[in-house]
Amino acid sequence: MPQTLLIEGHASVFDLADLAGDVVRHGAFAASLRDRRNVPMLFQHEASEPIGVWRELREDRRGLYVRGEILAEGPRGRTALSLVRSGAIDGLSIGFRTKRFSGRAPRGRELIELDLWEVSIVTFPMLPQARLRLLPQPAIAA
Repeated sequence: MPQTLLIEGHASVFDLADLAGDVVRHGAFAASLRDRRNVPMLFQHEASEPIGVWRELREDRRGLYVRGEILAEGPRGRTALSLVRSGAIDGLSIGFRTKRFSGRAPRGRELIELDLWEVSIVTFPMLPQARLRLLPQPAIAA
């Protein structure tokens, strides 16, 4: 049976400025989540080798909630699983295309509608509050 690690967190938090000054508004992901069939789980935004599966992506009152599992199937997955399990990495970051924005954020853009491409586990998230946490892991049968 392949080794997995269950995780959850907020990949984006509404109404907070990221390090570039951009602010994501509530509802920015709604159309993308409705229309997109698959949002890859990547490590450090590296698209060549997905590391797991997002089982749930949804907007809640706080932001973009994600829940999924890291799979130790390939080398990048094994690395990510080990680093997350040890607590060395706990950042989340989104890859997206901006569909609608305004310039009303204090230092950057007010992001109103985004086309979500991927959610990555990263060392340094652009939004420092975008973090993951481990979920209770299922017992492994002997």
